[in-house]
Amino acid sequence: MLRLMTWNIRTGGRDRGGDRLDQVVRVIDEQAPDVLALQELRGFDRDGLMATVAGRVGMTPYLARSCLGQPVVVLVRPPYQVIDAGAVRRPFHHAAARVVVATTAGPLTVLGAHLYPYSGGRRRMEADWLVRAVRRAPGPLTLVTGDLNALDPSVDHTERLAGMPTLYRRRHLRRRGGDVDTRAIGRLLAADLVDLWPSVNAGAAEAEGRTVPTRFGGAEFAGMRLDYLLGTREVARRTRECRVVRGGTADTASDHYPLLTTLDLDPAATDG
Repeated sequence: MLRLMTWNIRTGGRDRGGDRLDQVVRVIDEQAPDVLALQELRGFDRDGLMATVAGRVGMTPYLARSCLGQPVVVLVRPPYQVIDAGAVRRPFHHAAARVVVATTAGPLTVLGAHLYPYSGGRRRMEADWLVRAVRRAPGPLTLVTGDLNALDPSVDHTERLAGMPTLYRRRHLRRRGGDVDTRAIGRLLAADLVDLWPSVNAGAAEAEGRTVPTRFGGAEFAGMRLDYLLGTREVARRTRECRVVRGGTADTASDHYPLLTTLDLDPAATDG
């Protein structure tokens, strides 16, 4: 079984008031994912910080740098081996990393992304770039994951957004007409990707899937699901669990909760 987790650790796990990296590492160690997508890695592309954190959790990092925002990374733990890796070569505000992992069922492509936070139109465009990357994947096993900063089109968000400050509410509204903007997730679902959390947790309360805010904070959030695991039909068929990691250190390590899934996939040896 392959355990895969995505998590926005907020500004590299460090703030003006302190350092949360020890808490971040503790949560990762507790969950022990085989593949880990992290977002908001401020400072991880210099001073050897990425290598230090990767060493502490026993994983190999594949970092995608950002020109305007913050880097993202997909890390992989042995015995899983990487066939190919690189950045998705589009001008994302943050970044998107592409890692292909060898499994006994064929190559698993993981696209770890952090979409634009401030405009639904820009998020929609970045989602289209991810769709193109999915179509170029080397096989039927592909998973798009990360902080997509976008709302689920199957949920009515009107009342929740109405209580938010205007500055943050307008991030989730269309500029023309003011309707709730769910286009980014809509584009990904229209590409025949399956939203794994509701797929696995049919009948669960919508609130159980929310990934922000945590007890650490998050003034820009209003109880939302912004972090996603979206898989192809073959990935969905192999999904055995999908849950938000709450409680203990996860409550204060970031303003996002981690999202974890278990896939019925085993490591495969490569020619290397």
